[in-house]
Amino acid sequence: MSKKKDSTFNFEESLASLESLVSAMEDGDLSLEESLQAFEKGIRLTRECQSALQNAEQKVQVLIAENGEPEALDLNDEP
Repeated sequence: MSKKKDSTFNFEESLASLESLVSAMEDGDLSLEESLQAFEKGIRLTRECQSALQNAEQKVQVLIAENGEPEALDLNDEP
């Protein structure tokens, strides 16, 4: 039986988990085994986040290609 990916990936939660892992490892309070597990999880989270960013970039490129070049908006103009 193959393991399915969770379709509700949350980039912000994954990034926060990654930051927490890095902080715990930097504190130096983890055992060697805990550090290895944290490193393994960190690598997985990094890859998932990179994949999500690449997918988002591809979507933006498709939207730009479909709609032409994006226009700069002046957010300071009053309507």
